[in-house]
Amino acid sequence: MQTTMLTDMQQFVVRVDEALAAAVDALVADGTFESRSHAVRSAVEELVDRHRRRRIGEAIVAGYQRVPETEEELAEAEANTRQLIAEEPW
Repeated sequence: MQTTMLTDMQQFVVRVDEALAAAVDALVADGTFESRSHAVRSAVEELVDRHRRRRIGEAIVAGYQRVPETEEELAEAEANTRQLIAEEPW
């Protein structure tokens, strides 16, 4: 997820305990993040993406539960998988 110009961004005010603040500061100090803001922004982006991916996965599962694959589709998928594996230059 790409961030926009800082002037186009919303601001969150967050309180954390000293241990968490120290852990974030250590990530900044070792160069993992440019700043506390960058660390928090990255964490929030990851959280939002994880939940988005989970919802997509749940929708896929629900779709297959509503309309399960047929025996023919499963057999074809297995045959295709076996062929792909056989073609690998192990």
